[in-house]
Amino acid sequence: MNSLGIRVTPCSVVIAIYDVDNSNIVNVEDIKIPKALPTPEALKYIRNSVLDILREFNIGIAGLRIVESNSKNLNIRRIEIEGVIQEAFASSMLLVYFCGQISTIVAKLNVPRADFKLYVHGKKQFEAVENWGRHNKEEREAILTAIGAANA
Repeated sequence: MNSLGIRVTPCSVVIAIYDVDNSNIVNVEDIKIPKALPTPEALKYIRNSVLDILREFNIGIAGLRIVESNSKNLNIRRIEIEGVIQEAFASSMLLVYFCGQISTIVAKLNVPRADFKLYVHGKKQFEAVENWGRHNKEEREAILTAIGAANA
């Protein structure tokens, strides 16, 4: 079975797919939202893309890294996209899914909260993933979320 981890930015959705049975990353990619699309169509595009990914990669478990409630840089577009992804999860055939902030993800990973930012910023190697340094910040968050989802 595969798990999916998602990290949203205002312009894209970063996904990571983790093979739970073989404990390895299958795919990491960035779904760019076309700039020409008005907001409702952009949200529809994201929803359809997420549902396609769930089907294509046989995803059984998923996690969405959501914005921190105390964030100083709240971005409405990111929150809208996260809401659409939550709806896509709820209307899919996923066995289990979670939507969580850093505290939820570290609990599922069973790592100290202080280490999360070190992993994300590449200051500490996450040993379970090869080539950790080749991924950017958002990809690392998506990967950690996918692995956390496997423990959901």
